[in-house]
Amino acid sequence: MSDMPWLKSYPPKVHWDVRIEPKPVQHILAHAASNWPDRPAIEFMGKRLSYRELDDLSSRVAKGLQQLGVKPGVHVGLFLPNTPHCMIAFFGVMKAGGTVVNYSPLDAAKVLEHKIGDSRTDLLFTLDLAALYPQMAAMLGKTRLAKLIVGNIGEMSPAPDAVNAQLKAAKQLADVAWDDRHLGFARLADNDGRYAPYPVADPKDTVAVLQYTGGTTGLPKGAMLTHANLSAAVDQCVEQTNGTLRKLEPGGERFLCVLPPFHIYALTANMLFGLRIGAELVQHARFDPKAALDDIAGKELTVFLAVPTMFTALIDHPDTPKYSLHTLKYCGSGGAPLPVEVGQRYTAITGCEVSEGWGMTETSPTGTFSPQGSSKPGSCGIPSPGITIKMLSLDDPTKYVPLGEKGEMCIRGPNVMKGYWNKPEATAESTTFDGFFRTGDVAYMDEDGFIFIVDRCKDMLLCSGFNVYPRVLEEAIYQHPSIREVAVIGIPDEYRGQSPKAVVSLKAGAAGFTLKELQAFLKDKLGKHEMIQALEIRDELPKTPVGKISKKDLVDEEARKRAA
Repeated sequence: MSDMPWLKSYPPKVHWDVRIEPKPVQHILAHAASNWPDRPAIEFMGKRLSYRELDDLSSRVAKGLQQLGVKPGVHVGLFLPNTPHCMIAFFGVMKAGGTVVNYSPLDAAKVLEHKIGDSRTDLLFTLDLAALYPQMAAMLGKTRLAKLIVGNIGEMSPAPDAVNAQLKAAKQLADVAWDDRHLGFARLADNDGRYAPYPVADPKDTVAVLQYTGGTTGLPKGAMLTHANLSAAVDQCVEQTNGTLRKLEPGGERFLCVLPPFHIYALTANMLFGLRIGAELVQHARFDPKAALDDIAGKELTVFLAVPTMFTALIDHPDTPKYSLHTLKYCGSGGAPLPVEVGQRYTAITGCEVSEGWGMTETSPTGTFSPQGSSKPGSCGIPSPGITIKMLSLDDPTKYVPLGEKGEMCIRGPNVMKGYWNKPEATAESTTFDGFFRTGDVAYMDEDGFIFIVDRCKDMLLCSGFNVYPRVLEEAIYQHPSIREVAVIGIPDEYRGQSPKAVVSLKAGAAGFTLKELQAFLKDKLGKHEMIQALEIRDELPKTPVGKISKKDLVDEEARKRAA
């Protein structure tokens, strides 16, 4: 008990030692389709798909993929927004025996190129949207990417022609070059669905998803998430929500799904967890506060999983007081620390306490949860079922520190990744002497097992729930012809949590520039989530005694300025 103090903080109906069975991810959909065949699985733009229909469509996609050569060892990319295509394609790949590689529409072209080559993606799903298709069409012939499977939002709506006419008028549709390198989503699924099942011999060893996470050297690393990792994370979600003040009923809940599906938080907490408990997933292609309010109130939704910026947007929306949001039973926050004031204001409006948790791509992304009714302000909660967390000494990496002392948070559990794809050195560096994963977060655990994160070992910012690495931004800024030196630091941002600020010095005789001019220069070099939001030009940047740029001095100066 002394080395697991969190056990005394567990709610009565939640068990840390719950039995977690490793299983293939596709069993989650098979279980739901068997138990609730006629219940709606997805609602999108007014159209519903039952669990039976979702299962059938994914089987048809699986057969189509197998006809294209997908089998164990083949990696299939998903470059999709939050539409039914994403779930159907995901389970189609799982059933066909392949591995999913998630791609983010926020990524710059050079990052997409790296991920395609590094992950060995030859086949990829996308939609004919102007915001998506051109980015991947540009990769055909330029990378190993050989074929695109292209869907259309309208085909998943009750009125395809009207939706497409609206998208076309808004110039949101792209012209697809239909040739032998392109295949329509509907055509791929035009078969009897009798695919050849591939038994997953060892769920603990077989990689289900390659989920890329930012790299401090500028190139993202692929976290190998096995079938057992993801199914364990879902089991952990189920067990820890047994302690909600208003019980979640299998086959009786309705989720608002607005998180981007390429993010591990959305993949596990919305899609896999939602399907596991037979929920109806109400999908929004993008987050719009007014549309979210309309659906929570109008469709009596019960579960909303989000990042702090989304809770802030709902709190601050001028129409919020007009809505009754009291059907919500469970609201979870992840991706970034939830400001205490935001959580309190949201609970006052909805009557639903926000349960805060911590996790990472590498942990699928479960890690901690906050028990409803007994959470501690400023804490990210206690270790989830089956997870052990310790704090590694910052001075001696062969020792853990006692309760109450700060150290690097290290985690072990069935949800922790197999390792980094093709990067054994990085995997070894992130592993402790006794096999725990090193998170890079500096934290302490109190006597009740609650964890408080105080800093990060890694040079990383959290912007709207996304990892942003200053070195990546600095390398892009250094391409500007006027730049002599640059340091990127994080500054507090009420909406995003943190925003990147560039502090620069210029070459002799070089012309200065505005923030808007710098942003225009960086537009094709950085993702939207990485864009610089503040700029300061100085004659010199502060240095350490050995001549390195001192970010600590810049951060301290920024803090003093804001305090004043």
